Amino acid sequence: MSPYLIIVPTYNERENIEALLRMVFDLEDGFDVLIVEDNSPDGTAAIVKDLMKEFPERLFIEERAGKQGLGTAYIHGFKWAIKRGYDYIFEMDADFSHNPKELPELLKACRDEDFDMAIGSRYVNGVNVVNWPMSRVLMSYYASAYVRLITGMKIRDTTAGFKCYKRAVLEKVLERPVKFVGYAFQIEMKFRAWKYGFKIKEVPIIFRDRTNGESKMSSGIFKEAIFGVISMKIASFFSKWK
Repeated sequence: MSPYLIIVPTYNERENIEALLRMVFDLEDGFDVLIVEDNSPDGTAAIVKDLMKEFPERLFIEERAGKQGLGTAYIHGFKWAIKRGYDYIFEMDADFSHNPKELPELLKACRDEDFDMAIGSRYVNGVNVVNWPMSRVLMSYYASAYVRLITGMKIRDTTAGFKCYKRAVLEKVLERPVKFVGYAFQIEMKFRAWKYGFKIKEVPIIFRDRTNGESKMSSGIFKEAIFGVISMKIASFFSKWK
């Protein structure tokens, strides 16, 4: 078993999943992959199961009854990974918006540079986003600025979903229930890690919008992030962060 596990939530990703997995398994570091599959009607699970025959002991799938939200998918995967003793646990989208070839840089930050958490950041060196309309770039960029203002975090890309954690970070962060299930989940995980004093590094990446399949983003997801940050900050005053 590899010490490295990538968690990839999927819902209707048949157009991307095989190419993504083959790219990951071609990397030298020897990553394992867990697909958290939310009952995609397009047959994503069948493609993964077929590939499991080709990549035994490297590719795994956890199937859930229906679409339950990004945050719950990752938490399911985190608990699965912790139970099996993985040392470095990654989040990555299934749609190629995160380039698998940049995974080694996230791993390097945690394994070789001794950071506890590495974030694949779109905004740490300017704005590195391809194929997004300007309105969405501005929404994302200023959402992160708003989160920094409210929380006090210095992280430039607070909603990033391309990350590496050391196992100890997840064990600590998940000691209490995570509140959010949408993209605010990404903010909450970073906020908790920061409050607990873990060392965090932002690694510059180039983010590319999906070219195949449909985006899962909606205005409701951003509203959850914007309004949820205030309640998260207020709740933090009544929590212990040791």
